[in-house]
Amino acid sequence: MPLFIDVHHMEGGVAVGDVAQAHMADLQEQSQHGVSYLKYWVNEAEGKIFCLVDAPDAESANTVHREAHGLVADEIYEVSEGS
Repeated sequence: MPLFIDVHHMEGGVAVGDVAQAHMADLQEQSQHGVSYLKYWVNEAEGKIFCLVDAPDAESANTVHREAHGLVADEIYEVSEGS
């Protein structure tokens, strides 16, 4: 399955605890869409969230966010894993 990195831009910053809660909601929703959210990174001061997701397509990944908590990504990129 393809890997995607999505990017969220949160006006005014974001708290890592809030992102953790949203991630838990994604984990509860993901299996219904054949998606697996693997990791996330947060820059609290800049209000940036980055999610790594294994999904059949970008829309499936965004559907999980939409249904889990409503915070869809502003950008999403298909990526290849390297070392």
